[in-house]
Amino acid sequence: MVRKVERAGLVIKPHAPKVEEVVIELKQWLEKRGIDCVLEEAAATKIKAGPGLPRETIPACVDLVIVLGGDGTLLSIAHLAAQAGVPVIGVNMGRLGFLTEVPLEEMWLTLEAYLEGREDIISSRWLLETHCQGKVYYCLNDAVINKGAVARMIQIALWINGKEIASLKADGLIISTPTGSTAYSLSAGGPILQPHIPAIILAPICPHTLTFRPMVISSESEVKAQLLTGGEEVYLSLDGQRGVLLMKGDIIITKRAPIELKLISSPQRNFFDLLQNKLGWGSLPPTEKSG
Repeated sequence: MVRKVERAGLVIKPHAPKVEEVVIELKQWLEKRGIDCVLEEAAATKIKAGPGLPRETIPACVDLVIVLGGDGTLLSIAHLAAQAGVPVIGVNMGRLGFLTEVPLEEMWLTLEAYLEGREDIISSRWLLETHCQGKVYYCLNDAVINKGAVARMIQIALWINGKEIASLKADGLIISTPTGSTAYSLSAGGPILQPHIPAIILAPICPHTLTFRPMVISSESEVKAQLLTGGEEVYLSLDGQRGVLLMKGDIIITKRAPIELKLISSPQRNFFDLLQNKLGWGSLPPTEKSG
């Protein structure tokens, strides 16, 4: 059931082209429909509309989050919106994104469709829950163990459901959701999965043993990784937005989170349209006329 929208939060990429004009126009559009517009600090500053709220507080006080920016901007708020149970619409202000998949010219019809109750444009995306150093983190795309810029190859012991499966020597390891299959995992040779598929991808980054290939496992699995390397700069990166410095012996446990993000899509495109556009697959050439 589509949630009634009384307050909509606006999160922006401050340096996106024409973002100031779009914020002003969007704020007026929402208010004409009786929807209060809650601006994050950067958006409020852009249009000189008061102090605004810190980005991380927006999801808890609205019924819908509208992101004007790119995938990085959306990832910075996605885990918070999922925890608050608030849907997100990602409007791309540059090149079309995998998460900010609504082009600016389709923003109005997408918003109209959602406000009219169109459930078919809502895609439920499950998250990862990662435990490390006594803290819990949620990720929409991926949890990545990777070495710093000057570090040497690292070694990671890997268990799945309590069974030790490998001692991996590599530049790192990507643990990805299907949503994240088109992000870092893809560049490491991982497969593309449709977002609803219940699976986790394990993709090594430049493995020393070339027989360790990207693996797809059930989303019911628990993945345990332990850093065996000491004296190197190694980080746990969460959706490419948050980072934790790891120490030798640190254990990272990752599994499917009990929360999902409701991501609103344009009614004019689907997942395969997006792949075709973003990856440059193109279409079949027109049949040449005979004669």
